[in-house]
Amino acid sequence: MKQINAYADFYELVNNRYSCRKYSDEPVSRDKILDIINAARLAPSACNKQPWQFVVVDTPELHDEVAKCYDRNWMKFAPVYIIACGNHAEAWHRADGKDHTDIDVAIAVEHICLAASALGFETCWVCNFDEKMLSAALNMPEGMEPIAIIPLGYRMPDSAVAPKNRKEMDQIVKWGKY
Repeated sequence: MKQINAYADFYELVNNRYSCRKYSDEPVSRDKILDIINAARLAPSACNKQPWQFVVVDTPELHDEVAKCYDRNWMKFAPVYIIACGNHAEAWHRADGKDHTDIDVAIAVEHICLAASALGFETCWVCNFDEKMLSAALNMPEGMEPIAIIPLGYRMPDSAVAPKNRKEMDQIVKWGKY
C-alpha cells in the first residue's frame, strides 16, 4: 500500500512541475539550494562516472553576467541560477565513441527540477544560451561545458501555469518490435 501512495505523490509532483517564467524576488536559502543539488548528486550516470558540476549563481554581479547569456527578459528575475556543467573527459563513452555527458547531466538536471518542485520552488530548463559568453562569465576551465542554466525561485502568485499538452500514450509506446 505504501508504494501506491508514494507513486501517487510522485505522479502529482511530475504532473504539477512546469517550466516557470515568472519568479518572485523572494530569496532562496543556500541550505535549500544544497538540498536540491543533493538530489542531482544522487542521480544515476553511465558507469557511475558522474561527469557533472553545478555552479550556483546567487550574487547580483554574477547574476547579471549570466542573464546576458540568454536574451529573454523573464530569466533576469529568477533569484538563483544553477548552471549544470559537464566534463566530457570524465564521462563514459560507449564502444562506438558515443559520449554520455549530456545524457548524464540531463538526468541530474531533472532531479534538480523535481527536488526544487518538491520543496516548493520552480525551475525552467534553459539550453538556448551563448555558451562562450557563459563560460567566460563563470571562468570555466577547459574541458568543462555549461549544458543548462536552471533558473530557480518561487513563482509569482499571479503567474499562470499552462496546461500540459502531451502526446497520447498510443503515440509514444510501441510493444515489441517497432
